[in-house]
Amino acid sequence: MGTAAMLRAAGVGVGDEVVVPAFGNVEVAEAVALAGALPVFADIDPVTYCLDPSAVEAAVTPHTAAVVVVHRFGRHADITRLHEVGQRHGLLVLEQGESEAPYDEIAQRRERAAYLDAKLKGVSTPDGGDGHTFQQYVVRVPGNGRPDRDAFARALRARGVECRVPVKTPVHRLPEFRRCVALPETERAADETLALPVDASLTKREMQRIVSACNALGGLLQPAF
Repeated sequence: MGTAAMLRAAGVGVGDEVVVPAFGNVEVAEAVALAGALPVFADIDPVTYCLDPSAVEAAVTPHTAAVVVVHRFGRHADITRLHEVGQRHGLLVLEQGESEAPYDEIAQRRERAAYLDAKLKGVSTPDGGDGHTFQQYVVRVPGNGRPDRDAFARALRARGVECRVPVKTPVHRLPEFRRCVALPETERAADETLALPVDASLTKREMQRIVSACNALGGLLQPAF
């Protein structure tokens, strides 16, 4: 059952608000709208990239009926605290996750992530945390935000390293869901994050190329004055 159908089955609809993340795919907000409710955006935790329970609680109004939690990049949201927020306010809490890979594939991704953790310089590596499956290995490129990150990504690709910007535009900035809401961690993550490959199929030589290319680009990370 899809998110919209689950919301409708729970009685969520016209006149209700549903708290969702803006950092991620537009499909979650679209599902809320399809159910007839209004998506309300809350900020993320800068470590997990998932909804921040405190931000969710701050977004609750008398019209709030539900929260849709999205587990991101293979890292789980703080679901215990989010359920506590739901219980305090009588909210339905729905979870959306990513499809699980076989254990052997996850183990190999973790091995490659550990290699990058140990070797990368000049970028902020992800906090592995408990149970991280590294669906994506997401680093932060410091500096002046999006221009530095985008230049870094272009330079990596020129050196033969595939990389991608995980969230190009937060949902609250899209025309159909535009909101005047302060989401500083969401904005910062959208400007700084870059996903590097940790596929189980990568060879040691390919991993070394990723590290060499990233570490050779340190000059791009110096703030411009």
